[in-house]
Amino acid sequence: MKLRRQIGRHGRTRARGIVSLEFVLMLPFLLMVMLGIIDMSLLLCDKAVITNAAGAAARQGVVLRAVPYTTTQIRSVALAYMQNNLVTGGTATTPTVTPSGSCSIIGSGNALQVTINYTYNGLVLGSAFSALTGPVTLTAAAVMNCE
Repeated sequence: MKLRRQIGRHGRTRARGIVSLEFVLMLPFLLMVMLGIIDMSLLLCDKAVITNAAGAAARQGVVLRAVPYTTTQIRSVALAYMQNNLVTGGTATTPTVTPSGSCSIIGSGNALQVTINYTYNGLVLGSAFSALTGPVTLTAAAVMNCE
């Protein structure tokens, strides 16, 4: 004779209670992972923006013109590119644009380098971790030869 287990009403309730307890215990971990992925993707997006801004500013500086761009004009090209494209949480920090080299002599082939430093504050977890580890500084550089 086989004995059958009968699961009554209380057995199902107990199983549901265990599942809800496991969910409650795992939810904070899953939320931290999800918010960390979002924060890291925003960090990589900002890195792409400052890299493209450095390239655009370097390109404007090396293009052949009657009057070459000054370092102030090259800096303003990079800042204008980044103005509405950077994603930040809390107070926004202004990126530091440093052009080095010049294209004052036409056809010189000198190198013009544009370096951009930006402090990423983080949107969700980045701001909390920045308090513990310090801010994350992104750096991008573009080098082009003068025409």
